[in-house]
Amino acid sequence: MNMTTFPKVARHWIAAVTLAAGALAGCSSLGPALAPVNTGLKLVGQPQSAVEATFGKPTDVYPLEDGTTRWFYSKQPLGEYSYAADFDRDGRLTNFRQMLTTTELYKAKVNEWTKKDVLEHFGAPREPIEYYPRLKQEAWSYRFLHEDQWYSMFNFMFDDAGVLRRTLVTPDPLRDRPDPR
Repeated sequence: MNMTTFPKVARHWIAAVTLAAGALAGCSSLGPALAPVNTGLKLVGQPQSAVEATFGKPTDVYPLEDGTTRWFYSKQPLGEYSYAADFDRDGRLTNFRQMLTTTELYKAKVNEWTKKDVLEHFGAPREPIEYYPRLKQEAWSYRFLHEDQWYSMFNFMFDDAGVLRRTLVTPDPLRDRPDPR
C-alpha cells in the first residue's frame, strides 16, 4: 500500500468501525420487535395495560397458584422464542424473559411435572401434538436455539396420565440440512 492510498483506506476503516460501534450502542434502545427482553425489563413495575400497549395481546395467559399471572408472547411455531411476562397479584410486571433457552428448558422435572407445569413455564405448544401408541406417550415440541447456537426441538414426553416421563432434544427438521459432502 502506498502512502497516497493509506489515508483513504484508513478513513473508510475508521468510518466502518464507528458505524459498527454506533449500531452496537443502539442495540439497547431498539424497540420491542428487535429487543423484546430489554424493552420488557424497562417496563418492570408497570401495569398489565402498559405491557399490552407495548407488545400487544399475549398468546397465552396463565393465572398461577400463588396468585400471580404469567403472560406469554410466543413466536412459535416457526420462531425459537417465547417471552414470559410475570405479574404480581396487583397486576404489575415483575419480570420479562425468554423462556425457550437451554437453561430454562432443562429445569423441567421428569416424573414430577405435568402438562400444566409445562404450559405454565413455556406456554402452549404451537407444533402439532403427536401421540406414540407403542410408547403410550404424547409429545409436545418447542423450537429453540440449543446453547444459543443449534436450531433444535425440545420435546416433552407425557404418559397417558399427563405426567412428564422424559425430555429429549432433536435437530429442528426445518433447519437440519443434509451434509453437502
